[in-house]
Amino acid sequence: MVDVPTLLSRDESGHSGRVAESVLAWRRTVAGDFSTPLPLAAHAEVDPTGTAMTTADYARAALRDCLVTADTLRDTLRASLRPYQIRGIAWLARAAAATGGAVLADEMGLGKTVQAIGLLTLRAHEGPQLVVCPTSLVTNWTYEMARFAPALDIHSGPLDDAPVEAGSVTVISYARLRLGIDVVRRTRWATIVFDEAQALKNPRTQVSRAARSVDARARVALTGTPIENSLDDLWSILRVTTPGLFPHRAVFRRRFTKAVDDGDTGALQRLRVAVSPVMLARTKSRVASALPPKIPNPVLVDLTDEQAQLYDAHLARVEDDGFGDGFERHGRILATLTRLKQICNHPGLVTGDTRVLVGRSGKLDVCTEILADNLRTDSPTLVFTQYRDTGELLVRHLVDQFGIDVPFFHGGLPTGRRDELVADFQAGRGAGVMVMSLKAGGVGLTLTRACDVIHFDRWWNPAVEAQASDRVHRFGQERPVTVTTLTTATSLEEHIDDLHRRKSALSTHTDDSSALAELTGLSDERLIDVLRRNREVR
Repeated sequence: MVDVPTLLSRDESGHSGRVAESVLAWRRTVAGDFSTPLPLAAHAEVDPTGTAMTTADYARAALRDCLVTADTLRDTLRASLRPYQIRGIAWLARAAAATGGAVLADEMGLGKTVQAIGLLTLRAHEGPQLVVCPTSLVTNWTYEMARFAPALDIHSGPLDDAPVEAGSVTVISYARLRLGIDVVRRTRWATIVFDEAQALKNPRTQVSRAARSVDARARVALTGTPIENSLDDLWSILRVTTPGLFPHRAVFRRRFTKAVDDGDTGALQRLRVAVSPVMLARTKSRVASALPPKIPNPVLVDLTDEQAQLYDAHLARVEDDGFGDGFERHGRILATLTRLKQICNHPGLVTGDTRVLVGRSGKLDVCTEILADNLRTDSPTLVFTQYRDTGELLVRHLVDQFGIDVPFFHGGLPTGRRDELVADFQAGRGAGVMVMSLKAGGVGLTLTRACDVIHFDRWWNPAVEAQASDRVHRFGQERPVTVTTLTTATSLEEHIDDLHRRKSALSTHTDDSSALAELTGLSDERLIDVLRRNREVR
């Protein structure tokens, strides 16, 4: 099953040294004697189809694996593991040995990295190991392994110099995997870990092809969003980790993707059962009830008169000119959407007049009020935006308003500088506000000093917004987290918000391409009607 037995996940609130008290309690209960009958409630885990239940033997075997794993890691992994994390490491080790691959798809913030490090520690004696991650996370992986598993020989330098003996772990980016695949293929790796494995969701890319070609005895993918656009994303990841499970894409599409698209609600449940031997996906509500709540705070803001005039004038010009056909149509629609979103952020981003910022953007004024209150109450805040120029405008505005030096974390900064910004923010140095690029700051970081998140503009993909919010709502967070989304009423952003709310459990994950495909499929008249301002506020 995707959600494995929860007998080790009942209480996540306490720890004792490096092993959780609940695990020790189970050890004392069974006293090493696994002949003790388990009551039904101890293993009454029903599968997603409602047709099968976890057996007592399976529950006992899971417990035994966890206790052995905890014993093995006690002196080698310097981490206070929660019971479900011990279960995750034990499950990864068993899956890697039995099938040669696994996908750890726990919800963001549940500690996939430390679980993967636990697996690397368990398998260190089997040979050299490899971690592949986004460029922005190479330093973080190196730091986390040195912190939690100092016995590992960690290397993040040139591939030609990488150690290839047991106990070594090489960390590279996806870009270096693609460019240096010939060097990577010279070694047979004991384990390869693909972090943020949604990077492999397109099987035709050079990165995915390179990942499939690496010689490794065990392949593990880590991702909080195994399905971003469609079920085909999951197939592509499984094609890397366990290629024998669904070798034919057409069969997978017929059994699952098309069935879901045709409204077969049972197809998703059947898929969960089919992937259960190689995929573990747990949610915070299931295994981490001790986390403080995440409080959504959707805020509708009005356009100023200047913004409204610019918005309407731009749409009028587009309506007169039309969107054209084919590739030209796609480009014109994208340009229109970008311009309208910029107008919603601040008119100066379109007119070029940024001499005076206050009072010209409803969204900026509301954001300023929230930040003023958060600074007064000492509630550190992250402000996410998808646009570089919006981030720079926000930084300048906050300096003018509050006289504070607000850092801007974005992809154009050197990796070392980004690491410094994160370390300074977490340590409480500098302002209690940091502006962040949604894509650059939305994955792999821990920023639990913050307790408020503001999404200044809306992204098509709700999973991307959720990833960014979970930089704050993760273990180590001690306060409730408020996530404020600023949506401009009766505008394109309201349409985006409506897309988020209309999606089902599967299709909550959409992105630019799928959203644009939906919009470009409309007639000019219908598209203009979707974008114009005079719709009723829902």
